[in-house]
Amino acid sequence: MRQMTYSSKEQHYMQEALFEADQAGIIGEVPIGAVIVHHDQIIGRGHNLREHANDATLHAEIRAIEEACATLNSWRLEDCQLYVTIEPCLMCSGAIINSRIPTVYYGARDPKAGAVDSLYQTLTDDRLNHRVTVYEGLLAKESGERMVGFFKAARQRQKAAKKARQAAKKAAAEKSLDSPEKS
Repeated sequence: MRQMTYSSKEQHYMQEALFEADQAGIIGEVPIGAVIVHHDQIIGRGHNLREHANDATLHAEIRAIEEACATLNSWRLEDCQLYVTIEPCLMCSGAIINSRIPTVYYGARDPKAGAVDSLYQTLTDDRLNHRVTVYEGLLAKESGERMVGFFKAARQRQKAAKKARQAAKKAAAEKSLDSPEKS
């Protein structure tokens, strides 16, 4: 089931996920954030830490799931809701299914890696032992803007670094032409 309008409570939890996304962006990680809610309390938070930890599994959803499981002292998150700023990938979708989270709210789609709606429909696949109710588009604009801004800045940094390398290479070549050769 999809929903286009959201309650102030649902928006509040997504704002908390956006806060986590901002924490990731501050440290140079892809700005994705997640929170897990149980009986109107946030019991798990996460943001991307792949680059800092050199660990491909440290996505926002995985970190939030780990914290929620520790809080409840259970791997089953059956009475919980996950709020995440960007559509979960295949790995995170698998973790959502395996932890039995019944409801997921996400902000913006991920056309390159999304495994909920964009590339796959993992969370609602009838062949799996657990299906998830999914709501998309909750604060999608805010979520998408963070991603667009992050990758735009990354491309600008790459462009500036390339330009600096080319300038250094040119300066080194000119310097070698100017210096007298040793015999």
